[in-house]
This record gives sequence, C-alpha cells and structure tokens, in this order.
Amino acid sequence: MSQTASSPTLKVLVYSDDVNTRSQVVLALGPRPHPDLPKVEYVEVATEPMVIEHMDGGSIDLAILDGEAVPAGGMGIARQLKDEIYNCPPVLVLTGRVEDAWLATWSRAEAAVPHPIDPLRLADVVVRLLRARAGVAAG
Repeated sequence: MSQTASSPTLKVLVYSDDVNTRSQVVLALGPRPHPDLPKVEYVEVATEPMVIEHMDGGSIDLAILDGEAVPAGGMGIARQLKDEIYNCPPVLVLTGRVEDAWLATWSRAEAAVPHPIDPLRLADVVVRLLRARAGVAAG
C-alpha cells in the first residue's frame, strides 16, 4: 500500500488510449470505492511504456488495463507484467465483451469486467481486489 505524509492511500493505474474510458473508470470508482478502504489515487496513462514505467516503480496497488486499447491491448500488457514483475499487483482487464473473459484468464489478470463499463460491477471487483491488496477484511 502506498503511503503519503498524512494517511495511507491506494494507487490505481488506469490504462487506456481512450480518455473517455479512463474517465469512466475513475468516475465509476470515485475517490473512495468503499468506506472500509483508504482513499484511492488514480494514475491515468495512455501508452504501454508509461504502464511499464509506473508498474516497475512499485507504487501501484492495482492496475486496470483496457483490453481494447491500441496499439497495445491491456491483455498483452497484463501477461507481460505478470511475467516480468515479481509479486505483481493485481490486474483487472476491461474486455470488449463478456465472452472475452477467457482471454483475461490467459493474460493472468485476476479479474475482468466487460465494456460497456457497469459502475456497480466495476466497483465490486475493484473493492475485492483492493481489499486483498490492502489486507482489509470484507465487512
């Protein structure tokens, strides 16, 4: 879990080449997806090199990767992260359709949520992943 001077925060990386997709994710989750969790700080990125740079930095608690992003899709990036980063944080992939969830499994992502983004479904999955990362019991 990332630490700031005043209180703990969780850092969530949101990757998509589409600014609207990134905005939808951030708006769906808000600054605190659940009262049991610390505040969330979002790191929005639009390119694969920036995803790698932030993930290599070790301060990210959850990565949300758009599987429909171009030229580098989130599923391929997820698989690369899982191959290359020891103790990689959880990864959630946004898939093009519900039927693409099996591809997220191939990518080694811990979870998948389909487009169009359902804010309630996204929040449920993100809260589950962040609770595990932050060591917060479900309540």
